[in-house]
Amino acid sequence: MMAHKGMASFPTRADVVIIGGGVVGCAIARELARYSLSVVLLERAPDVAMGTSKANSGILHAGFDADPGTWKARLNVRGAQLYADVSEGLGIPRREIGSLVVARNEADLATLDGLKRRGVENGVTGLEFWSRDQLLSHEPNVSPDVAGALWAPSGAVVCPFLATIGFAENAIRNGVRIVTECAVTGIDVTDGRVAAVVTPLGRIQARYVVNAAGVFSGDVARMAGDDSFTITPRRGEYILFDRSAGSLVNTVLFPTPDKVSKGILVAPTVHGNVFIGPNASEVDDKADHETTGVGLAQIVAGARKIVPALPLPTAITEFAGLRAAAGKDFIIGASPVTRGLVHAAGIQSPGLTSAPAIAEVIVESLREEGLVLSPNPAFVPDNPRRPVFHEAAPTEMADLIAANPLYGRVICRCETITEAEIVAAIRAPCGARTIDGVKRRVRAGSGRCQGGFCGPRVTAILARELGIPVTAVRKDAPDSWLFLPRAALDGIDLPTRETSHA
Repeated sequence: MMAHKGMASFPTRADVVIIGGGVVGCAIARELARYSLSVVLLERAPDVAMGTSKANSGILHAGFDADPGTWKARLNVRGAQLYADVSEGLGIPRREIGSLVVARNEADLATLDGLKRRGVENGVTGLEFWSRDQLLSHEPNVSPDVAGALWAPSGAVVCPFLATIGFAENAIRNGVRIVTECAVTGIDVTDGRVAAVVTPLGRIQARYVVNAAGVFSGDVARMAGDDSFTITPRRGEYILFDRSAGSLVNTVLFPTPDKVSKGILVAPTVHGNVFIGPNASEVDDKADHETTGVGLAQIVAGARKIVPALPLPTAITEFAGLRAAAGKDFIIGASPVTRGLVHAAGIQSPGLTSAPAIAEVIVESLREEGLVLSPNPAFVPDNPRRPVFHEAAPTEMADLIAANPLYGRVICRCETITEAEIVAAIRAPCGARTIDGVKRRVRAGSGRCQGGFCGPRVTAILARELGIPVTAVRKDAPDSWLFLPRAALDGIDLPTRETSHA
């Protein structure tokens, strides 16, 4: 199982230590699990998918945007193919709904021509130009002043949380150790080669270290004496609409891109919601996940250029994520300074799409660095399927309840999530340990009320299943306590309410 802070059996030796439990780190862990190796993945947060992987667009890009010959171009197309192969087996929700880049004028149409040529060179198939009438026929809510669009049928949407968790769970099932709440504080280097990773929980001897630490990957590199790159956090803000807005668009709608980003999108999610965003603003703080009035207004204005009639009253939440910007391309491969250190850094868009392909390249880099790769004869490529109650037919629902009465107890009314599903999410190999960890796995709290009804019930189930007091349950981050102990209230002037009796 996934190890957590306080567990006795902390690993002290590994063939490979992976730093970072985002989608890239977990995909690498799963790829390494194909071989007879001891692999440990370290994550500073209480759960995987806590950085960029929990706050992005959830889009599997077709691959026409990146410059030919770059890592982004090569690994985008390959990654999209790999998701098509593995998503069902790993339990990753995925919908191939295509994408459209919308042109609003003649200059935009010229840009689309360049995107198509670039996409063909990158190996993207099925690209075609759509006229204004074709676009409006497929997307009737698009602005009527559009000029046309570029259609990419291979574009898709995926659940980024369950992609990360699916890779992580399969890695664990095949022998990888994942230790959460375990920040890396140092890397020992001997004679120019990595020797060990240092953490507050202990020291792990390892000849190979994979740096997949997202916005912290530059810091990790410098721990090993490699200052060959710098990461700049780039914040992107989003607005998510209730599923009642699901008919707003049928596919992923991009504006014509600029030099900084792909622009403000309007897109469906794999679960039937719609979102708008992100913007792009560079920040100094690697923990700056704030949404701002200015940023949200920018998102609305940008999205209205594509879809003027946004259903703003149906917005249920706003959020922001950080992208690890490091120039025009991914930083992938062996460190130029320290032997045994391999980077998967600067992974911004299309990093989610590219993740399984990045994993293949990292494993090959480790081989070139001297890691012996002998196939794991016991490797199991798939994860067990878990029932999704609200997707079951009535007879299947009855059978589930008969086998386990907890399927008959609906905890989240908005999403029809049962207690049995929440318990399974907690007990899984890569199990939930926080309120938001449950939310990311089974969507309890993802609906219109955002956990207003089910939150206390999920808290009680977590406390029971983890064997901890309710006061020890957290929302998400290490110190996100839902309840303050009495001692913490000493010296605080709490508000009071006066009552009177007639």
